[in-house]
Amino acid sequence: MKKTILLFATCFLFLNNNITFAQKFAYVNSEYILDNISEYKAAQQKLDDISMQWQKEIEAKYSEIDKLYKSFQAEQILLTEDMKKKRESEIVTKEKEVKEYQKGKFGFEGELFKKKQELVKPIQDKVYAAVKKLAEDGSYAAIFDKSSDLIMLYTNPKYDKSDDILLAMGYKPGSGKKDSKTESKAPKK
Repeated sequence: MKKTILLFATCFLFLNNNITFAQKFAYVNSEYILDNISEYKAAQQKLDDISMQWQKEIEAKYSEIDKLYKSFQAEQILLTEDMKKKRESEIVTKEKEVKEYQKGKFGFEGELFKKKQELVKPIQDKVYAAVKKLAEDGSYAAIFDKSSDLIMLYTNPKYDKSDDILLAMGYKPGSGKKDSKTESKAPKK
């Protein structure tokens, strides 16, 4: 009888420990979430417009350099050595200027990077805060991002919390617009 009670108690403790240490996991698709936020779409469009404008300016400057180079090649025979050096130097200087301009606009920590930080990062921070709140409220051990480099071979849609994040932020899933009904349910800061 003692062995049966001891065995029962051991099984109970073992099962109780497994239940206690069970962890909950979920995932979100941040790409889907951001695609359903109108402010994010507007910020991306603004970044695209700025980028296209700068790219056109760079192409125009390279076109000007190309014209100078072709002109130099056509007139090279008629120029003195000093004139040749001066024209070559002018072309090289303009190329350096354009490369610096391009680096200042599109390079690491260039103007486009800073503009992206200014426009997109606040939206991403709101998504992160909503995910963190969902994790804390739902006692999730981890929430994965389906759209990141993490490879998820299989996902069960019942564990996808992307729509919950959108609702918590006041957006209607699948529309990209604020939902006046869910906006009142969104967490207040």
